[in-house]
Amino acid sequence: MAKPDEDVIDDKPMPLMEHLLELRTRLMWSIGAFVIAFVICYHYSGQIYLFLAQPLADVFRENGEVRKMIYTSLTEAFFTYMKVAVFGAAFISFPVVATQLWMFIAPGLYRSEKKAIAPFLVASPILFVMGASVVYYLVIPVAWKFFIGFEIPAEGNGLPIELQPKIGEYLDLVMKLILAFGVAFQLPVALSLMAKVGIVTSAGLKKFRRYAVVVMTVISAVLAPPDPGSMIMLAVPLMALYELSIIAARFVEPKRKED
Repeated sequence: MAKPDEDVIDDKPMPLMEHLLELRTRLMWSIGAFVIAFVICYHYSGQIYLFLAQPLADVFRENGEVRKMIYTSLTEAFFTYMKVAVFGAAFISFPVVATQLWMFIAPGLYRSEKKAIAPFLVASPILFVMGASVVYYLVIPVAWKFFIGFEIPAEGNGLPIELQPKIGEYLDLVMKLILAFGVAFQLPVALSLMAKVGIVTSAGLKKFRRYAVVVMTVISAVLAPPDPGSMIMLAVPLMALYELSIIAARFVEPKRKED
């Protein structure tokens, strides 16, 4: 289908070598931003660790206890700080990387396509931060209280069970949860884009609602810690985001012309 005259591609034909040079430039900017962010995050890796460990420290403090993290390998703490720095650098450098990616592909898009994609580029990081905030401020505190409840205090001659969290295992779990919830909150973006190109429709999403509830419950059981409170705290926002996706799909889906 021909595009309207005003809907053109703002790009000029370029040889393959120039495209490769342009790609190299964008990659260099992205890598440079990540490296700079990594150096900064590694310098403040101790503060990032304290931030990620704060929910567990708060639970111990509520119980009137002062605990500490342990590591059982000489290199465990060092590589944990490296992971924390990489994790933080990915967050900080993402806007630069996304901008460079957009600058590379945008010249090859029609103006209407740019207008259609731009809102999703803005909504995606916002939803990711929302997902990370939900898991950090709501899910993790409830999950940690649930797991600590399995401790057995010392009574008589019995052997107590006490949590002694390893720094590497703890931070790996926290970072995986933040990543998983952030990705799960991309549901409206994914479904809206699929509706925009005609893969799904708002009517089809409505018919699939009952099955979507089952799928999101299973996803919550897989991603969230294995306690009912955490699973509900992920399932409810996902269901709300699904309803939001239906509304968004209604606005962005192609309008069918009647014969």
